[in-house]
Amino acid sequence: MAKLTINDVDVAGKKVLMRVDFNVPLDESLHITDDRRIDMALPSIKSVIERSGRLILMSHLGRPKGESNPKLSLAPVARRLAEILGRGVAFANDIVGPDAAEKVAALGDGEIVVLENLRFDSREQSGDEAFAAQLAEFADIYCNDAFGTCHREDASMYGVPLAMGGKPKVVGTLVEKEIKYLSEVIANPERPFVAILGGAKVSDKIKVIENLIGICDYILIGGAMAYTFSLAQGGQVGKSLVEPDKVALAKELIERAGDKLVLPVDTHCGDGFNKECNKRVVAAGEIPDDYEGLDIGPQSAAKFAEIIKSSKTVVWNGPMGVFEMPPFDEGTKIVAQAIADSDAISIIGGGDSAAAIAQLGFENSVTHVSTGGGASLAMLEGKSFAAVEILDEKETVAS
Repeated sequence: MAKLTINDVDVAGKKVLMRVDFNVPLDESLHITDDRRIDMALPSIKSVIERSGRLILMSHLGRPKGESNPKLSLAPVARRLAEILGRGVAFANDIVGPDAAEKVAALGDGEIVVLENLRFDSREQSGDEAFAAQLAEFADIYCNDAFGTCHREDASMYGVPLAMGGKPKVVGTLVEKEIKYLSEVIANPERPFVAILGGAKVSDKIKVIENLIGICDYILIGGAMAYTFSLAQGGQVGKSLVEPDKVALAKELIERAGDKLVLPVDTHCGDGFNKECNKRVVAAGEIPDDYEGLDIGPQSAAKFAEIIKSSKTVVWNGPMGVFEMPPFDEGTKIVAQAIADSDAISIIGGGDSAAAIAQLGFENSVTHVSTGGGASLAMLEGKSFAAVEILDEKETVAS
């Protein structure tokens, strides 16, 4: 997937329509509480404006369900972007309406306009062709720098580049980096290649496990999904979160993976879902009836850390336990520390894994932290993304 990038095209005096992921958290006063997603888009943004391009930014924010909602406006994002860049950023209070058209037409070289929340229009998520064509009319160049939505075929992701015809359709630096690590590195990993999978449900990770069985040297299983595997082995899981309808599948995965699949050997459990509960560490598959598993145990954490230590490539998706609630964050902390201390190429899936790495202060000690939970999971499943495939290949563009 050697895609043409925003840095490969001449943007001077041209209108660049860039899909970014500005789906940032807002508090009740509509202040941004975490602007990392804005920061991640800065390299692509600066690439355009510093080379005299005219930049039109579009994104979704939250789930407004096709209706205008002032609490989910991108206006605070435009203001924050202006503060970060130290320059003016225009804001259009509609998407393809008269205000957007006027502000796009008024753009000068090196100037920026942010369009209102794409999901205020129900045609965005339905992939409406007419809506996509209206957006495409704004631009000379299309750039996809929103990895978090690359697995979707929304109008701004798929319909717009389709409507661009022969005009350049490129990836931004963030999407380029995500493809490099989540696709290219995994396709040709340095070995041993270790995948660490956690989270609540086996059903969320079935396709990932199935895909990685043929690629990885080891797959380490933690989180609540481990209890479904324990049940498949005839273990006692007490009140732990399990998926009884996935037991047969878990059994099949154990048989298929053999020694590659590494399950916890002990469990940190409690008799309630709170910090004050009574706590016990028991052997895996021996959880008392009135207890629930809330983290991998210390022996499991040490075993996982030892495997990680000898690895050359690590992919981590999903915490080992209830990492938001001490002391059941210990397994996740030990695994995160082992990854940070290793010399391996380390790729952290989005979502809770990324949150855990950030919370523990290890962001700068790993190779890559993905910005898209659902998208990174889909890529680990081996899925191809139509929104990326439709973009220009480097070798197909004349020099």
